[in-house]
Amino acid sequence: MNCRYCDTPLEHTFIDLGFAPPSNAYLTADHLNRPELYFPLKVKVCHHCWLVQTEDYARSDELFTSDYAYFSSTSSSWLNHAKDYTDKTIPELKLGNQSFVIEVASNDGYLLKNFLNAGIPCVGIEPTDSTAEAAESIGIPVLREFFSAALGEKLAQDDMQADLIIGNNVYAHVPKILDFTKGLKRALKRGGTINLEFPHVMRLIEQAQFDTIYHEHFSYLSLDIVRNVFASEGLRVFDVEELATHGGSLRIHGCHDDDDRETKAAVRDLLQRERDFGLDKLKTYQGFQIKANSLKNELLGFLIKQKANGKIVVGYGAAAKGNTILNYAGIKSDLLPSVFDASKAKQGKFLPGSHIPIKSPKDLASADVDYILILPWNISSELIQELKANSLKRATFVLAIPELRLLSL
Repeated sequence: MNCRYCDTPLEHTFIDLGFAPPSNAYLTADHLNRPELYFPLKVKVCHHCWLVQTEDYARSDELFTSDYAYFSSTSSSWLNHAKDYTDKTIPELKLGNQSFVIEVASNDGYLLKNFLNAGIPCVGIEPTDSTAEAAESIGIPVLREFFSAALGEKLAQDDMQADLIIGNNVYAHVPKILDFTKGLKRALKRGGTINLEFPHVMRLIEQAQFDTIYHEHFSYLSLDIVRNVFASEGLRVFDVEELATHGGSLRIHGCHDDDDRETKAAVRDLLQRERDFGLDKLKTYQGFQIKANSLKNELLGFLIKQKANGKIVVGYGAAAKGNTILNYAGIKSDLLPSVFDASKAKQGKFLPGSHIPIKSPKDLASADVDYILILPWNISSELIQELKANSLKRATFVLAIPELRLLSL
């Protein structure tokens, strides 16, 4: 295949994680004896523009189906993150009842409800019925479509250009990044602002976060590549923030390329740090497979040892990143008999590939377990607090990324 951005033939593999089902394709009991759809999970790096990207196998409409089970509001830390962002952004951009806000991939309304409560008109764009229905139930208008250049043009024609366009953890999820960016350009008012958040590929490499690789992530982004993609479509990144979310993310602030806001020093500083790290050198991307294999083997060895010693290990947090590492390691219910998760949409279902059952955290307090493997390690502090709230008496917690660690309650 050719690069999604610059069309250069892709010659270099960043990592090959074999074959796996889509990470959010949770199964019901009646699906366990049916064939399960697997796709290759191989990531390439373009030696011309340095965009890290999955090979083209899975289509977005096969990944983000009507029963998509990820609900943003399940995470209290993510709700707080959204509220902090809203409290900061509304006064900063002087948004009011004459303004208009669009959120692309608005999920269950976790963010837009803050704008709604502030009396600021808004609309969510969300193609998955399950999460769109949750947002609509709290009064948020939703367009049930995938965002594209065509939809951006339609919004402009319908006088629905936005003062603020938000996209949290969606930019990495789009297979046609140039088309998506054209849509942002067309849907943005003159003087308007774009805020996109996405995991930073520099942190992924630095901390060997290979479990953040799954089919729903088509791209793994740096500030440099986003700046270049924006520039190619008449947009400009004028500011950037580094965030702790998802193991290290960026929030970029974008505008039309002729906007009178100056590009801030933070952009130049981070671009230089990316160059110093070596994101423009092939050797930086080589050897990542070896790091991932080492972490995978360490976790697998730990689980096999505990099984041999008669110890019980369960999982906590039925997250997409957990499915990546479980499926790559070939971990099944013999080594990890169950995973507990607070999302009611996941409880009673089974993890894709491994078929490990998902249970309610309420059942964990009375369970006889020795170790709890926290799969979404990026929110481990929040999840440990949840477990305390559920009166868990004793446990040793296990984190597998960026290294195998044991933590006591």
